[in-house]
Amino acid sequence: MQVTKDSLIGDVLDHDIKTAKFFFEIGMHCLGCPASRGESIAEACEVHGTDPDELVKKINEYLAEAEKK
Repeated sequence: MQVTKDSLIGDVLDHDIKTAKFFFEIGMHCLGCPASRGESIAEACEVHGTDPDELVKKINEYLAEAEKK
């Protein structure tokens, strides 16, 4: 999976639930809420005042490493 700023949080979590830690790091602790799962990464970062490009980079690096295992 290649994550972008437009990726839905729910899709990312469904692909690999361990990515939740990256959302927790930006203060997004409401991942079980249906509304948050339907948000894009860009929307979540805007609400939480963080850089979506940085979050996308972290998630993609994690997923690339996880696929190697």
